[in-house]
Amino acid sequence: MTINWQEVLYVGLIVLLVVVIAMVLFMAVMEMPLYGELGNPTNNYVMRRYVDVGVTESGGYNYVTNILLDYRGYDTLLETTVIFTSVMCIMVLWGVKSNK
Repeated sequence: MTINWQEVLYVGLIVLLVVVIAMVLFMAVMEMPLYGELGNPTNNYVMRRYVDVGVTESGGYNYVTNILLDYRGYDTLLETTVIFTSVMCIMVLWGVKSNK
């Protein structure tokens, strides 16, 4: 029985890569703030600004619409573009006929 050292090295590198990625993700999760604390970044000045001056800055009376269309407009536009592109790709792929 011979040992294929290339395959052993390949599998070893894959396992090492998975362990390193898992450690980085685990350390990132450990650095996250606890859920619900008042000092969290989700409870910072940005949320207060949206609530306090959102209506006057954007002109709308719905907070969700103000945030999505005025403050996060480019992000919403890019998300919509990605969804539109993926739907178009699916429609093109479904419409392809094979010549068998």
